[in-house]
Amino acid sequence: MQGWGREAPPGEGLEQARGGTPSPRRPVPLPGTLSSPQCDQYHKGIISGSICQDLCNLHKVEWRTCLSSVPGQQDPCGPVQVYSGLWQGKEVTIKCGIEESLNSKAGSDSAPRRELVLFDKPTRGTSIKEFREMTLGFLKANLGDLPSLPALVGQVLLMADFNQDSRVSLAEAKSMWALLQRNEFLLLLSLQEKEHASRLLGYCGDLYVTEGAPHGSWHGAALPPLLRPLLPPALHSALQQWLGPAWPWRAKIAIGLLEFVEELFHGSYGTFYMCETTLANVGYTAKYDFKMADLQQVAPEAAVRRFLQGRHCEHSSDCTYGRDCRAPCDKLMRQCKGDLIQPNLAKVCELLRDYLLPGAPADLHAELGRQLRTCTTLSGLASQVEAHHSLVLSHLKTLLWKKISNTKYS
Repeated sequence: MQGWGREAPPGEGLEQARGGTPSPRRPVPLPGTLSSPQCDQYHKGIISGSICQDLCNLHKVEWRTCLSSVPGQQDPCGPVQVYSGLWQGKEVTIKCGIEESLNSKAGSDSAPRRELVLFDKPTRGTSIKEFREMTLGFLKANLGDLPSLPALVGQVLLMADFNQDSRVSLAEAKSMWALLQRNEFLLLLSLQEKEHASRLLGYCGDLYVTEGAPHGSWHGAALPPLLRPLLPPALHSALQQWLGPAWPWRAKIAIGLLEFVEELFHGSYGTFYMCETTLANVGYTAKYDFKMADLQQVAPEAAVRRFLQGRHCEHSSDCTYGRDCRAPCDKLMRQCKGDLIQPNLAKVCELLRDYLLPGAPADLHAELGRQLRTCTTLSGLASQVEAHHSLVLSHLKTLLWKKISNTKYS
């Protein structure tokens, strides 16, 4: 690969990291009672990363508000805590794994166990070639066997070599491997070329930093978590009209959301499913361009199919991945089928009925309602997905764009 030094021969391993001179100051604690395990591991030389120096030695990363609605958002690799912050003069979002000691079942040996489990690969003596092969194998298992994956492996190695010294240290490799286990990080990496996903800005071990959180489209999110399920649907719509952006801005945000659905379907690194389709995940920038607020519940097609394949079921509810990626249950075989009942586009159109129809211009309301109803009936069957879905999506985007083009809202 261009820009890299020679690959280590089979007997020559990844270089042992040098975490730098330990700072005499303790790492800045996270808000609340959480301390930073990343800095302890960085000073021990276990992990590395592009923001470790700023985070642990120079203390240039400013922690602000906890954004997690629950103590730890679930991720396949464990709970994740989310914070707003400031770094290099920019608003950022900081995401990090929670120490096992926060779990009541964890004992005093939780920090060493975290290091053993989370940063156990690759092992000392692994060559660059072997690390590339294990990364490719991991991506194939999670994204599917795609011809584009070698290019993604190249991105992983370039990101690991953050100091651009043409070699990957053991700490750099361990950090990148731990990050790949985080579902959202893998998706951010896969969608980096797409404008509707937040940009990755840096990392330290399994902690990573992205662009600041976009504005939220669901104003019920300001309520305490325990009260949100009690909010009647009619009040949801009222809050949206009273507190949300003006209708033309909502139309622009909706066009971006529809473009994001296109990006998830047959993108460079496969197809992805939205498995929690709520307004809480619909964000936008100061210019009202759509940004996906949270990728935690977006899943690669390969992962969803692997979960469903051969799964025992009595009802379709037994064939549910995430919150709303649901497949039919073959009641004769008592196994989940492979095709989802509702594709991304149908679920998004259900969302847009509540988001766009209230306050829509009178001359557009009837046609918009008709197109959205048609869209919500789309099936997830593979035979329907290609041309039919593209046509419905194109009509919707055209209808909305015609209404706001040549105005200040475009």
